[in-house]
Amino acid sequence: MASASPAAPVARTPASRTPSPRAQAAAVVAAGFGQNVVLTIVTTFVLAYLIQYAGLSSAGIAVVTAIITAAKVVDAFTDPIMGVAIDLTRTRWGKLRPYILFSAAPVAALTALMFAVPEADEPAQLSYFGVIYLLWGLAYTVCDVPFWGLIGSAFPDPARRTRVIGNVRAFGAISLGLATLGMPWFARALSFDGAGGAATGSGWTLAVLVTSVVGMGLFLLAFFVPRERPSALAAPRPRLRELARTLARNTPLLLVLLGSVLGFGRYIVQAGGAVFAVVAYGDEGLFTLIGAAIIAGLVLSSFLTPLVAKRVSGRTLVIGSSLAGAALYLAMYLVGFASILPIVVFIFLTGLTLGVFLVVQATMIADAVDDAERRTGIRNDGISFATLTFVSKIMSALAVLVFGLFVAAAGYQADAVVTPDMQQTVFAAITLVPAASCLVSAVPFVFYRLSSRSA
Repeated sequence: MASASPAAPVARTPASRTPSPRAQAAAVVAAGFGQNVVLTIVTTFVLAYLIQYAGLSSAGIAVVTAIITAAKVVDAFTDPIMGVAIDLTRTRWGKLRPYILFSAAPVAALTALMFAVPEADEPAQLSYFGVIYLLWGLAYTVCDVPFWGLIGSAFPDPARRTRVIGNVRAFGAISLGLATLGMPWFARALSFDGAGGAATGSGWTLAVLVTSVVGMGLFLLAFFVPRERPSALAAPRPRLRELARTLARNTPLLLVLLGSVLGFGRYIVQAGGAVFAVVAYGDEGLFTLIGAAIIAGLVLSSFLTPLVAKRVSGRTLVIGSSLAGAALYLAMYLVGFASILPIVVFIFLTGLTLGVFLVVQATMIADAVDDAERRTGIRNDGISFATLTFVSKIMSALAVLVFGLFVAAAGYQADAVVTPDMQQTVFAAITLVPAASCLVSAVPFVFYRLSSRSA
């Protein structure tokens, strides 16, 4: 990226041309909505597409699973690299917005290409998918890290920033529900050669292409409307050693990261809910109820948390939500799974606590970045918010790993006869493990303090 003189970025953004905070907030929320639609398409439907329409064998799907796992490991460790690149960038647009501008088209194109596996022999199909998926993960990192950093930079007022984060989380959950429910119907509508109105591979390709272009088009609003903090634009490019030292000494940020990793159990229901529905009730379709309950809890609490945060500190909120989550998961275990209705109610309530955590987590990281800037004069949005995306991926990976270990311990597999002990083991995985995880995750947040103002 080309360097700019310190005064140039401020001079090119006169106050009369700076969008209002409300317009900037609306643009960021719309951008997050579009981005999350694209993410949901990939995470929810790519395996189904490969099985049903690309025609991969069971051995091929095993290879795909290995490809996805390896790519996620690579992707997680590129987040900090991306963060450093952002903090070393200086352009007339700032250090965050250029990456948003130039990543939107690659993400849209690679998403469509992922659902356009050519008709070829299976090794060629697997090679094609592996290359596209790896490139997609790298492109998505380039768009995701600066997006979260931009929220911290564009909204210096903590109350407004918390509202923006809450709205981004809420509309992200809404987009998750809409994409999950709507994409199969959209693909069917665009399957012009489908027999009896059934979806086809070409229908999915066209549906994903249209949706990804629209979604990443919305994402570009994060480039065109918000403005980065003038102080960050005028600051000289820091040295790599300064960035590393500032991050290592940002104790509040490190405590948030530790508390987040310890709370990985919050993601276990999402990771294993479908398997639990099959083991406990013999019906994978019941996961729709569980998923709807999670989304409803996330949406409601994401909207409400900023209102509560006006009167209650972030530290108190995250500790309270962690303890409440632990109590709810334990109560769910004690009530049992004889009926699906109490499970859905408990999942909704735990979704409320998860929504509080996700909003406050991002807010506390932004506050820690502000605090470090006041203490050191260095603002490292890039590397700091890269840790947010990195930790989220680690939490998801740990949730899948731990749930998988419980399923293996239960002895469950596709052709196994389900026993009460097997059901109880899997049920413990989605209740007792999250309860313990929520409880221990509260501990680091007890020590969260900002040096210049109350946490």
